[in-house]
Amino acid sequence: MPYTLWFDKAGKEALALVGGKNASLGELIRAGIPVPPGFSVTTDAYLEFITGSLKDRIEELLSKIDPQDVTSLEEASAAIRQLMAKAPFPKKMEGEIGSNYQALSQVFDTPDLPVAVRSSATAEDLPGASFAGQQDTFLWIQGIDEILEKIKHCMSSLFTPRAISYRIKMGFPHEKVLISVGVQKIVDARAAGVMFTLNPLNGDPSKVVIEGNWGLGETVVAGLCNPDKFVVDKVTKNIEREISLKGEECIFDSKRREVVHADIPPDRREIQCVEDQEVLELTRYARKIEEYYGCPQDIEWAIDKQKPFPFNIFMVQSRPETVWSQKRKEPLLGKKSVYELLMEKALSTVKIES
Repeated sequence: MPYTLWFDKAGKEALALVGGKNASLGELIRAGIPVPPGFSVTTDAYLEFITGSLKDRIEELLSKIDPQDVTSLEEASAAIRQLMAKAPFPKKMEGEIGSNYQALSQVFDTPDLPVAVRSSATAEDLPGASFAGQQDTFLWIQGIDEILEKIKHCMSSLFTPRAISYRIKMGFPHEKVLISVGVQKIVDARAAGVMFTLNPLNGDPSKVVIEGNWGLGETVVAGLCNPDKFVVDKVTKNIEREISLKGEECIFDSKRREVVHADIPPDRREIQCVEDQEVLELTRYARKIEEYYGCPQDIEWAIDKQKPFPFNIFMVQSRPETVWSQKRKEPLLGKKSVYELLMEKALSTVKIES
């Protein structure tokens, strides 16, 4: 069984092995979209990790949960995650992950290359199943020991109270949701954010809407800032701009060796964080991705501060847009309520960060 697969070797056909998020990265690479390189720790690795007595204990704890009791959910979640944190990875698995990380570091001639460690569950990022954002993501992780720790944490985040509760609510069996983990070169971002291949406010498919802020994309993805907003007509390329007063950015603090939220210097707060040529290039990629997938997309992007245009633009995630695309398909009878649509939107955009 493969413990790891490189992103460029695993697309939609490997969904069961690498999960929705990582399979999407593989498809983006096949479509000629610039994606930071990396590899997936597969669901086979996850299954081997939790096999035997650990799996039995997890199933026992899950079977005793009262979904209406918050304390019951929290206690079971904490117990499961503690069990997984203490359990060792098989040596062969550790060795394969370490070899891949070393190879990735060598490509960029950077010992202990900074990476993002992201979860990729088999039921997330699929139309009709808004599982996105229910597992953990870690940014700017360096060194194999820390990477192994974060991989384990991502795997155990399949059992957060929120993830457990959501599966129970949706009638999705716990054992049917497996998890893969992506280890991806991080983009040292000057600016980052999200974009939609339709207008998320009204469903207008003729527009691409781009939202961005200085630094890493966490502030935009998690809704922690008032981002710059660009609405671009797909045909005329006309750009409508809303340049906001941006208060804070997410950056790597080299002294503390961690990602922090920092005040944006006054001279950058009201400056457009994405240049017009970059806005148009992002729009071009948005249209290309939408055409490739055949449905509206919700895309995360980053602009590398170390590279010249147009080689500085990268896509780090793409998933189906889950509100307007589903709304258009629903029959008049049995139509979802506004509350349900808003909940789906919230679940598809909120990401837990560390």
